[in-house]
Amino acid sequence: MKYTVEELSPVKKKVQVEVPAAEVDAVLNQSVNRYRASVALPGFRKGKAPMGMVEKRFAQDIYKEATESLLQENIGEVLKELDMEPIAGLNLDGAEEPLKRGSDYSYAFIFEVMPTFDLPEYNGIAVEEEKAVVTDEEIDSVIDRVRRNMGTREEVTEKRLPAEGDVVSMDFEGTDEEGNVLDGVSGKNFQVTIGEKQVIPDFEALVLTIMPGETKEGDVVFPEDYHSANLAGKTVRMKITVNSLATMKLPEINDDFAKLLGAFESVDDMRENIRNSYMNNRKELSKSKAQSLLLEGLLEKVEFPLPEGLVDRYTGNILADRFGRMQRGGLDMNELDKETVDGWREEAKTEAEKYARTQIFLLSIAKKEAFEVSPQEMEAALRQIAAQGNHDFNTLYEHYVRNNLLGSLRDRLLADKAMDFIYEKAEIKEVEPTTDADENK
Repeated sequence: MKYTVEELSPVKKKVQVEVPAAEVDAVLNQSVNRYRASVALPGFRKGKAPMGMVEKRFAQDIYKEATESLLQENIGEVLKELDMEPIAGLNLDGAEEPLKRGSDYSYAFIFEVMPTFDLPEYNGIAVEEEKAVVTDEEIDSVIDRVRRNMGTREEVTEKRLPAEGDVVSMDFEGTDEEGNVLDGVSGKNFQVTIGEKQVIPDFEALVLTIMPGETKEGDVVFPEDYHSANLAGKTVRMKITVNSLATMKLPEINDDFAKLLGAFESVDDMRENIRNSYMNNRKELSKSKAQSLLLEGLLEKVEFPLPEGLVDRYTGNILADRFGRMQRGGLDMNELDKETVDGWREEAKTEAEKYARTQIFLLSIAKKEAFEVSPQEMEAALRQIAAQGNHDFNTLYEHYVRNNLLGSLRDRLLADKAMDFIYEKAEIKEVEPTTDADENK
């Protein structure tokens, strides 16, 4: 076997392979012998039929098997000698026809590899990380939310207007300027808790002026950013009848409440548990933000080409995930127009390019640092994926094997190790958390 390598781009290679007739005949003989050992022809014991007879009788299968065997062996040998690993599969050119006895065989295969580039210094980089903070007010808010969920309703018997915290049951109907009832702007026994911003401000303001058993009309202006485009910014004449009021009787915050909520020993124990839970989440979020800043800064210092096949694969994965979630949500994909799908595809490609760039960079660091992923780590990651998606582990494993996904999982774990390594070596400067007011400045 002889071969030549052509660089189609910095990340795409084409290997032209020439196989002499002698090697072709040898591979065919091996395939014939395998068949001869396993078949019995009339008049001959198993494994004793003449090779020529076996070859003629099973020619189609023998030549197909021999061709596949030669391609697999040759390509593996070439890639090993070149010390190259395709990152998104490979394409064959000229290998459509099976081998022919006594004839040379030539074919080519095209594949993409990781780009090569000089890594910037990634040890000891300075980065700011927001301090994790949980206020007493936030803990109070959590407890109040739980109390409301555990509360019981008591009907208001006195004649009065709705007030903060009341649950109002009402009928309503919206009409346009000509008095026509608007589709989707009506309801019967619709319930709203006053003060929880469950409805638009003008609607709640009108409700606050109506006694139980009374009906009133008033103009309601919908916000410009309202989720229904046909109502955004519109003024609607709203007719509301308040049927009844109810108040929420909330449980008292004491040790018994804490024990009921989560088997806590006391209110202080409950508050500490809530604080720790929030702190852990915010520490992870702050760490994630700091890692993103580290990565963004490093990526700005390098430039390298992206393998098209890798980007295409990531794009397909992103689209498949998005379409799958939409279908599970009840969306009929056949109702989508081409322009919408094309727009989503462009968005997915942009996201895929960013992800590919990040993965390539981190995998390059993982290679330089000689990081490895053990079988135990692979299994642990798969078990976590199975648990999160409520999948059977063995079924999920078979899916990953059948669809050649184990390599992608290994790369993701290697990239995670590289990111953790950069973060551990960084010079972290703790800063106060950014508030919404700070971000809006």
